[in-house]
Amino acid sequence: MRRRVVVTGVGCVTPLGTTVPELWANLKEAKSGVGPTTLFDASNFPTRIAAEVKDWSVANVGEDAAKWEKRGRHTKFALGAAKQAIEESGVMKGVEPERFGVYLGAGEGQQDFPNFSRMMVAALKNGNLDLGTFIREGLERLDPQLELEQEPNMPAAYLATRFNAQGPNVNCLTACAASSQAVGEATEMIRSGEVDVMLSGGAHSMIHPFGVTGFNLLTALSERNDEPQKASRPFDLNRDGFILGEGAAMVVLEEFERAKKRGAPIYGEILGYGTTADAFRITDTHPEGRGAITCIKMALKDAGCNTTDIHYINAHGTSTQVNDRVETLAIKEVFGDQAYKIPVSSTKSMMGHLIAAAGATELIICLMAIRDGVAPPTINYETPDPQCDLDYVPNKAREAPIRTILTNSFGFGGQNIALIAGAV
Repeated sequence: MRRRVVVTGVGCVTPLGTTVPELWANLKEAKSGVGPTTLFDASNFPTRIAAEVKDWSVANVGEDAAKWEKRGRHTKFALGAAKQAIEESGVMKGVEPERFGVYLGAGEGQQDFPNFSRMMVAALKNGNLDLGTFIREGLERLDPQLELEQEPNMPAAYLATRFNAQGPNVNCLTACAASSQAVGEATEMIRSGEVDVMLSGGAHSMIHPFGVTGFNLLTALSERNDEPQKASRPFDLNRDGFILGEGAAMVVLEEFERAKKRGAPIYGEILGYGTTADAFRITDTHPEGRGAITCIKMALKDAGCNTTDIHYINAHGTSTQVNDRVETLAIKEVFGDQAYKIPVSSTKSMMGHLIAAAGATELIICLMAIRDGVAPPTINYETPDPQCDLDYVPNKAREAPIRTILTNSFGFGGQNIALIAGAV
């Protein structure tokens, strides 16, 4: 018999709240965390808006800001979310370091764009790049510590050191599905008996010139610059792309009997995990949703759930034309007529897309929905799309009996993750 896995601590640093209570309160009030981009000069970009984390420092969670000054922005977010989750869970008391691991879905760090630009300017001669000059400039200008922070495994490494987690230490970077995949894989480690406790989640910040350039080239971002808070509109007919967000979310996963024995707070149980690949195109979802459909079915089977057992779905819901249509198609294919009876919402409408950190953030939101019996809304839903015809909880949170949830994460590269969680 496989071991049960429960969530005993949660934490977050997001554009809509830097603690879980703050985030959840703002979601229920249908607030938006989107505004003009301030982290760099975006005035010449097609997209000049983003969902940024404002006025936050590691000092907010009792850490020495000077010590973490040269750490990556996403690493600082990861520390803030992890501190909240660890302290809330009380898991550090009595945990064996070798039975305690870290599994993150964290993104890459940020490049030193200003110095990189200076290196390029210095090395350009008569329209050609002098590689020797470029290298010499780099050796003089670049900070080796900041260069190290670009590696996507750094947040997991820092968290292991900070909390003395001597067990498995893993980071997966499967684009927008990363932190959901991390939670699923960490769950499997506990189920199998390899570990007793895992700190899992994700962290990412792509609000920088390279990140925005890439997504603009893919025509994935909204260009509704004059109405920032109305720009993210999942499932609406007039959606034109997602809003880039940033942040981190962490959960403490623990073997159920251990958590129960020590009287830990329990937010819910991870019941099912599904993971598939579209095996189609790197930047396009399969038009018939084959990967998403199989993934959701896999999670239902893993959880031992019927389609009538799901009371709320937190959609990937990016606000792009293709994703929202295909995700709706996949939900209807799996749930049949039952799909029209299940509240489905996209909280990206309020907080933007946190990329690698999105899935874990949305799992925490689902746990709050179970706890309070409230389905958060999809804001900016104004004009129905005939191809997106489910109940998207438009514009206002709704009280609903929620015991079991499904949360979807679909990433570039055709990565599909579905998690099912339920009340204990």
